[in-house]
Amino acid sequence: MTAALVPIKTQDLTFEEFLLWDDGSDRSFELLDGIPVPLSEPNANHEDVADELNDRLQSHCRSQSLPYVVKRVKQVRLNRAIGEKEASRKPDIVVFDRAEWEKMKGRSSPAAAYVCPPMVIEIVSTNWRDDYMTKLAEYEELGISEYWIVDFAALGGTRFIGDPKQATVSIYTIVNGEYHVRQFRGEERLVSRTFPGLVLTPIQIFSAAQ
Repeated sequence: MTAALVPIKTQDLTFEEFLLWDDGSDRSFELLDGIPVPLSEPNANHEDVADELNDRLQSHCRSQSLPYVVKRVKQVRLNRAIGEKEASRKPDIVVFDRAEWEKMKGRSSPAAAYVCPPMVIEIVSTNWRDDYMTKLAEYEELGISEYWIVDFAALGGTRFIGDPKQATVSIYTIVNGEYHVRQFRGEERLVSRTFPGLVLTPIQIFSAAQ
């Protein structure tokens, strides 16, 4: 999803305060420099692709008894130095360690990635630079082990998905503190460090948008 540029509240919030904050509009927000910023609502194809992928990953985790919990649109707390204003992102899909999810089930606070999750997924919207540049840098700094960019409509720049543009799944994995990318198209089987036994191709994901 994509953050709009209009802040809603001028008083700085901590991450915990932000999770409890509600402007009564039912809109989705991210926290940028302590200020809630509304997100643009995704279109139907975007939602269908995200739901399809989320369902497939959930099913894979159940069938393989993997120690992960896959959830849609949960807040992820970003790294900030002491004294800096807090920030968060709200990826389309967040993969939690099961142990961390079980801890949250015993609390009254909202479910969110208070600590670095093992994996996040963004479905590309029209503001593709956020996914390929801004969020990439943020997730790398946070230390998220694996980051998928699912560009089902081939919206990204040619320097990211090639020329001519093709619908692409870009899988970034942390190696020595930096992201390295492998890209997959068509019938190529995705290669995931988090889900090494996953049998899934880009076309199976993209078909949800047809």
